[in-house]
Amino acid sequence: MFKGHPKGLLAAALSNMGERFGYYIMNAVLLLFLCSKFGLSDGTAGLIYSIFYASIYILSLIGGIIADRTQDYKGTIQKGLLVMALGYILLAIPVTATSGNISWLLPFTCVALALIAFGNGLFKGNLQAIVGQMYDNLEAEEASKGQEALEIAKSKRDSGFQIFYVFINIGGLIAPFVAPLLREWWLKVNGFLYNANLPELCHKVINGTIGDQVGKYDTLAAASTLSDGAFDPSAYLEVFNQGVHFSFFASVAAMLISLGIFLYYKKIFPTPTKREASATASYTEEEKVAMAKEIKQRMYALFAVLGIAIFFWFSFHQNGQSLSVFARDFVKTDKIAPEIWQAVNPFFVIFLTPIIMWIFGSLAKKGKSVSTPRKIAIGMGIAGLAYLFLTAFSYTQGYPSGTDFRALDEGVAAGMKADWWVLIVTYFFLTVAELFISPLGLSFVSKVAPKHMLGLCQGLWLGATAVGNLLIWIGPVMYNAWPIWKCWTVFLVVCLISMGVMFGMVKWLERVTR
Repeated sequence: MFKGHPKGLLAAALSNMGERFGYYIMNAVLLLFLCSKFGLSDGTAGLIYSIFYASIYILSLIGGIIADRTQDYKGTIQKGLLVMALGYILLAIPVTATSGNISWLLPFTCVALALIAFGNGLFKGNLQAIVGQMYDNLEAEEASKGQEALEIAKSKRDSGFQIFYVFINIGGLIAPFVAPLLREWWLKVNGFLYNANLPELCHKVINGTIGDQVGKYDTLAAASTLSDGAFDPSAYLEVFNQGVHFSFFASVAAMLISLGIFLYYKKIFPTPTKREASATASYTEEEKVAMAKEIKQRMYALFAVLGIAIFFWFSFHQNGQSLSVFARDFVKTDKIAPEIWQAVNPFFVIFLTPIIMWIFGSLAKKGKSVSTPRKIAIGMGIAGLAYLFLTAFSYTQGYPSGTDFRALDEGVAAGMKADWWVLIVTYFFLTVAELFISPLGLSFVSKVAPKHMLGLCQGLWLGATAVGNLLIWIGPVMYNAWPIWKCWTVFLVVCLISMGVMFGMVKWLERVTR
């Protein structure tokens, strides 16, 4: 797999895998954790989640600018890992939320999330810039051996970023199991059983807003206690959330392991460097004008693809928002916690990446190479298939809005719930789309980025992701307001329009990246 690739690729991938493992432990449960701990609505928790998720990528712009200006990419990455570790430590403190402390505890939790976002911003884009520099160096070395060797080196970049992406998802595959398993273990230790719908009802009992859902609460409470005593909703919430807090210590350990790997291999990582001033001075005025024009064209191409990326991430990152609450409400999760379904996506990434690499490699050998811009356009269409499936399924099942569904009698709701295969099919299509867009988007950025702006351009890619993430809170709002097939239809239309626009730009983008 690593044959012909830079020797630092595996070390960078392992360092990134450790950080992603810690991040995905937290990310898998964040939305539902905010609801269970503070009694927030899906919409309010979704807004906090969206701001946090967007901040990670917006702050990657800051991290890229810092590294470009200081030329200290490795130091910036190290600081990012330490800041993230501090954020996870604060998040792990198991303070129970009450009416008396929520005024400071919720902001305290947001500060912890802000530290994680800032640390991620220092780390994420700059490590990707280092990987891009590895392939710049590889191409420079192979160019001295002839045009054929150079073309082979250039063909390695897309697959290199796909390999890098696989290691991200190895961490993402394992991580979603950590928090749910710890939570269920801690509940059993304290005489309770896990139920995804009970925290919301417990908060309503405590706040006196249970209303006509009291019968549903009594049924679930009786089924979720292992003791003979009366069910205490406050005790259940405390134990429920403590188990999640404990899992955040695993995130701290993952940050430190990632830092250790990075420091151990630090010497073999290249440092992205600015073009020497003396080299610039040797160009004629005509050459400088031509270079400036080329840089403008490259930046225009970059921003065009960033615009498409915004809508992809708006649709794809519903896996932590409306798809999470869909799994909680409409899918049978009596045996599997809804958060664990997020492991399906990284599993498919790991399983499908070698297949997709083989397909594109075979096409290249036959002289039928598919350009990176064309792959991204195809990816948007495949993402649309995921939402086409969800739209058709939800419509034929006659599913109401999430709010209306949760208000149904427990027996009626249980009879309407979907089987596990619905999520498997959805995540299959979304993952294939992701493999056509995310790692190849990173590769595209590394191709078009001017040499002195590597960190900034990787930050811009992540910034586009941030804009998409700022919009993802809309998903739960639509999900809870409309029959859910209408919610999925919105994402379907977004994907199809984005695909059409991208195909319209393909020939121009191919010329720019030649």
